[in-house]
Formats: sequence, C-alpha cells, structure tokens
Amino acid sequence: MAKPSLLLGSIFLSIFILPCLSCPEYQKQALLLFKSSILAVNSSFDSTTFGLESWNSSSSCCEWDLITCRSPSKSTSRVVIGLYLSALSTILPPQPQLPSTVLTPLFQVKSLMLLDISSNNIYGEISSGFANLSKLVHLDMMVNNFSGFIPPQLFRLKHLQYLDLSSNSLHGSLSTDVGSLQNMEFLKLDENFLTGKVPEEIGNLTKLQQLSLRNNRFSDGIPSSVSYLKELQLLDLSNNTFSMEIPIDIGNLPNISSLSLNDNQLTGGIPSSIRKLSNLVTLHLGNNLLTGEIPSWLFDFKGLKILNLGNNRLIWNNSGKIIPKCRLSQLSLKSCGVAGEIPEWISTQKTLDFLDLSKNKLQGTFPQWLAEMEVGALILSDNNLKGSLPPALFRSLSLSVLALSRNSFSGELPENIGDARALMILMLAENNFSGPIPQSIAQIYRLLLLDLSSNRFSGNTFPVFDPEGFLAFIDLSFNEFSGGIPMSISQETIVLALGGNRLSGPLPSNLSSLSILEHLDLRDNNLTGELPESLSQISTLQILNLRNNSLQGSIPETISNLSSLRILDVSNNNLAGKIPKECGNLVGMVEIPNLLTSISDLFTFAIEFKDLIVNWKKSKQGLSIRNLDIYTLLDLSKNQLSGEIPASLGALKALKLLNVSYNKLYGKIPDSFGDLENVESLDFSHNQLSGSIPQTLVKLNQLGNLDVSNNQLKGRIPVGGQMNSMADPIYYANNSGLCGMQIHVACPEDQPPPPPPPPAGGSAEHDTKDPWFIWEGVGIGYPVGFLFAVGIIFLTGYFSPPPSTNRRHHRRQRQSIRRRI
Repeated sequence: MAKPSLLLGSIFLSIFILPCLSCPEYQKQALLLFKSSILAVNSSFDSTTFGLESWNSSSSCCEWDLITCRSPSKSTSRVVIGLYLSALSTILPPQPQLPSTVLTPLFQVKSLMLLDISSNNIYGEISSGFANLSKLVHLDMMVNNFSGFIPPQLFRLKHLQYLDLSSNSLHGSLSTDVGSLQNMEFLKLDENFLTGKVPEEIGNLTKLQQLSLRNNRFSDGIPSSVSYLKELQLLDLSNNTFSMEIPIDIGNLPNISSLSLNDNQLTGGIPSSIRKLSNLVTLHLGNNLLTGEIPSWLFDFKGLKILNLGNNRLIWNNSGKIIPKCRLSQLSLKSCGVAGEIPEWISTQKTLDFLDLSKNKLQGTFPQWLAEMEVGALILSDNNLKGSLPPALFRSLSLSVLALSRNSFSGELPENIGDARALMILMLAENNFSGPIPQSIAQIYRLLLLDLSSNRFSGNTFPVFDPEGFLAFIDLSFNEFSGGIPMSISQETIVLALGGNRLSGPLPSNLSSLSILEHLDLRDNNLTGELPESLSQISTLQILNLRNNSLQGSIPETISNLSSLRILDVSNNNLAGKIPKECGNLVGMVEIPNLLTSISDLFTFAIEFKDLIVNWKKSKQGLSIRNLDIYTLLDLSKNQLSGEIPASLGALKALKLLNVSYNKLYGKIPDSFGDLENVESLDFSHNQLSGSIPQTLVKLNQLGNLDVSNNQLKGRIPVGGQMNSMADPIYYANNSGLCGMQIHVACPEDQPPPPPPPPAGGSAEHDTKDPWFIWEGVGIGYPVGFLFAVGIIFLTGYFSPPPSTNRRHHRRQRQSIRRRI
C-alpha cells in the first residue's frame, strides 16, 4: 500500500541525515511504559516475544527497533514520528489478548505521524486519547478486536490520509463527521458491524483513492455523492444490505479500476454510465436483485479482467453475438438464463482462470475446447449437460475446482482422473455416473473435498487414500457401494458421509483413528453389530447419524465422552437396554454452540453440500449443512430400548428435538424435562409410560410438537403456555386415563357438584320420618293415580258399556276405536 509522500520524506531524512540525535526523555519513558504494560498482560511473555528486546533505558529510543524519528527544525533532539507495532506477538495461537488501555502511554508521543498497531488482538473501545495525536497521517488498526463506536476524535485528525479499521468488532453508524477528513486518501472499514446509511458527507473526501466498506451492515441506498470522488480508484461496498438502484452517475468516476457492489440488495438495471469507466479492471455486481438484459458493451472494456454478474435477475441475450475485446481471468454468469450449449466465445478467453455458469439452462455435452483450456475453477452445476467427461479435462495442470453437480452426466469417470494433481474440490453429485471410483483418484494429494453423492457408483473396493493427505470432506452417499465401511482415508477427515448405500458389517473399531472427525453419516445401510466403545473416543464428533441400520446391543455409557456431539440419530435399529443416564452429560447438547467455520468460508464461491436429512416434527426434513450449528437433536426412536427415561436428559438445555418413540420405555416422564428451554419437539409415543404429563412442560416456550400417544398416561393434561396449543387429540390417543381441554374430555374434578344437602336446622325426628314419608306417599299416590287414569279413559271414549246384541253397532264401535288408535 502506498504511503503518503510527506511521511516517506521524513523517514528518509531520519535514516540518512540525523542518526546522532536522541529522542526526548518523556517519549522514551512513555514507550518503556507501553512495553511494560504489554509484558504485564502475561508474565510468561518476555520482550523477545513482542520484538521489543531493543527497547531499554540505556539507549536512545530513536535507536530502537520498530521506531522512526526525525528532527524538528532548529532542534537539538529527534522526536518519534513512526511506530511500526504490527503483529508484536509472534507466538502460535491462542494469541494473547491485549486490553486497549495498553495504548494509553502512546498518546503522550504527540509527534507521531505514523502508527501501525494492526494484528495485535487488542480488545476494548477505541480511546478518545487519539485526539492527542493531532499530527497523525497514517493510522492502521486492522485485525484487532476493537469494539464500540468509532470515536468522533478520529474524524478530527485533519492531517489523516490513511485510516484502516477493518477486521474489528466496531458497531454503530458512520458519523457525518467523516466528511471532515478532507485529506483522506485511503479509508478502510471492512469486516465490522457498522450499520445505517453511509452519509452523503462521504463525498467531501475528494482526495480519496480507495474506499472499502465491505462486510458490514450498511443499508439504504448508495450515497449519490460518491460521484464527487474523482480520484477514486477502488470502491468496495460488497457484503452489506444496500438497496435501491445503483446511482446513475456512478460512471462519473474516471479513475476507478475496481468497482465491487456484490452481495447486497441492489435493484434496477446496470447503469449505462458504467460504460464510461474506461479504466475498469474489476466489476463485481453479483448476488443482488438487478434486472434487465446484460449489456454486450460490458465485454468492450479492453482492460477488464474480472466480471461477476451472477445470481441476479439479469437476462442473457442468447441470440446476441459476443466478440469480447477483454481478456478475462474471472467470469461469473451464474443464474443469468444462459441457454443452449456452452457459449463458444468463451474459448477466446485464454487467460480465464475462474468460470461459473451454474444454475443456467445449458444443454449438450462437455465441449472438448473447454476441457483443454486450463481453467483453474470450473463451475457448471445445476444445468442439463449430459454425456461423459472427456479425459483431456483431467490432464490440466491448473484445474483446482470442478463442480458439475445436478446435471445429467453419465458413464464412468475417466481412468486418468488422478492426473489432475492440482485438483482440490471435486463435486459431481446428483448425476448418472456409474461404475467404480478409479483408483487413480487417490493420487491427487491436494484433494480436499470429494462429493460423488447421489449417482450410481458401485463396487466393494475403494481407492486407498494417503492417511496423511488433505482429504477432509468425503460424501459418497446414495450410491450402490457394498462391502464394509472404507477406512483407507485420510486421518484429516472431518466429514464422512456414506449413507444410502449397501454397506454391511460392523462399525470399524479403528474409527477412533479419525481424530478430528466432526460429521459421520452412515444412515440407510445394512450395518450390524454393536456400537464400539472406541466411537466414544472421537471427542470432536458433532454429528452422528446411524439411522435405519440393524445395529444391536446397548448404547455405551461412554457416549458422554463425545463432548462436542450435537446431533445423535440412532433411530430404527435394534438397540436394547436402558438409555444411559450419562447421555445427560453430552456437553454439546447442554450449551448452545458457537458458530462453526464452514468449508465454504475457505473459498470465494459457493460450496454446496447435501442437506442432512432427519426426522423433524413427524416428517423428514433437510437441515442445511451451513446452519447445522443451530440444531441440536437426540433421536432414539424405533429401537428396543427399555427402562425409565433418565431424568438427567433434562440437563440438555440446547436440545431442539427429543424423540424416544416406539420403544419399550416405562415409568414416568421426568419433571426435569421442563428445563429443556430450547426444545421444539418431544415425542414419547408408543411406549409403556405411566403417571401424568409433567406440569413443568408449561415452561417450554419453544415447544411446537408434543406426542404422548399410545402409552398408559393418566390425569389432567397440563394447561398454560405452549401446552394450550397442543390441542390435537391424535397426539394423546390411546391413553385411557388422560383428560383435559386439549382432548375435550372432562376430568373427574371438573364434574358438576352433587345436589346440595337439606337445609340446616332439621330435627332428628324429622330425619327418622323420611322413610315413612316416602312409603306413605306411595300408598296415597297409587290409588289416586289409578282413579285419575280411569276417569281420563272414560271421558275420551276408550271405556265402553257392555256389548249389545246389535252387532252392527258393535262393529261400528270397534272401527271407531281403531280410528282413534
């Protein structure tokens, strides 16, 4: 990075003209105090650790390392003008943290013009003491852990030309006072947590050559005042949440060579004024919401090297003819509607190192000219390309990334695939490849990621990879492999996914040799035998999926040694015995984990893995491999487990899903489950559980699914909290003793009260006459009732006098009675 000319002149003068004068005593003492403050952080460090061994009281500070001095006019001494204190600690991680207060002595050195304290792991707020350093021209504080707001004192350093605060933890908005830095040439605030609008006052920095605000949380529109920055050569606003359209006057920046606006929420079309940026070398507009047709004039920039338009809503003109005047090294047209065969004009780009045409509508076969181009990264995923892969593709000495997933390629992989010695990423998932994996693939020593999932690869022998190689991510799931679990893989393996094959036999006892394994997925195979004790020795294991096999035996008590385990799925096996109470000691399920570093973070383009499929709330659901750190689940369902559910499982406070259904568990549901504060789904169905549903479950504010059906539970279903929404009777079915408003069955204590007792004050004599009164009433009521009924019959004509000899009259009488009846 270029340094201000004034400062360079001062450094030249201090080195070659004025070596004999000493620095002021107060500056010397301030610097020695700074040194002692650092060493006091940890007594185990000495001055050599920080490169400050030459700083001592017996010599002039101008003779010390990491310091530059100069002599003011008409002065007999020299003053310190430059401190180069970058990366003082040279020890391996963990690097010691330094509180920001260690900088306090430096604020006494008011003659400072250059201060570099980058890469020192300094934490805390930026001190207002920087206001004392009014002569500062160059201030570099990048790669530390400064927090809080950017103090306004920094914006009052009127001589400042270079300010780098990138890679810290600063937050808040960018003050309008930034417009006061009118001598600023380089302003870098990347990789912080800054929010809000970028103030229009940024346009006051008319000497600015580089403005980089990437990887923050800035929002709203890009300020139109950036068009005033005529000296600007680099503008990087990527990875924020800028919205609205790209300013129409963005093309009024005649000196700009690098324009990066990617990974925002920008809308509208590509402004035609960009056509005026004749010095353009880099144009990043990818991952926005841009619309309209991609203009062909973008390929007329003679100096253009990098063009990224991918993942917008832009439309490629498939009928247009492109004759590029540029010589691109990187091209991304991801998701741009490119249709038909791979455009042949790309063959003219002889310097092309990165090509991303994924998520388009490409058809046809893999062209021979592309196989011979020596492209470093080739991403053609999510198209409809077919046919076999040409062997020439793997003769490349440059090919490091090959991503062809989700196409219709077929046939066997070329035997010479191992000739691609530079290959690091090979992703061929979801095609129709078949046959064995060529043994030569094991010769690719730099191979880091191998994804051949969801094809028709077969065979019972696997390539023998170097145990000391770099292969860390292996996904061979959902193919037709048979035989035992392959163990001829790198000891550096982090992800091993072999699910959905025809693998058989026991789990290898030497799985523990994979000492940094984090993700083991062997689901949907024919594995037998018991869970080996050695499995519990992999302390780094975070995900263990053994679902739908034929495993037997018990769950080992040593499973609690898997301190990092967050997802355990052993459902649909033949495991028996008790659930070990030690499961409650699974630390990874007790505390919500920190965010994990993903393999995709290592690259500048998207690396896509298959989702982890789990039984989530009564249905199979894919959990994104990128977000697995937010999921914690324990699925022991569909086994032969017996005994009581351990109350210790209530300690798993990070758990989101617990499923123990379809076992032979008995006893009560532990009250401690009310402590599962993050749980969203509980399934106890199809067991022999008894007692009542714990009232403590009303504390579970995240609970969305509860199934206790097909048990022997009784009593009132708890009321309150999320339990009020658990109102589907099917989840309580076949528990004859349950009651409650959720299933519309009244509990005994909710029945109407019996009739009230007789009024108070009745005598004993009255009580003894109750039976007499009852029978007396019967004696009187019977004859009275009989006479009353006879009278009614007589009056209504149902009673007749004795029959007469007149038969005609008698017949008429019977007919009359029938009519009445």
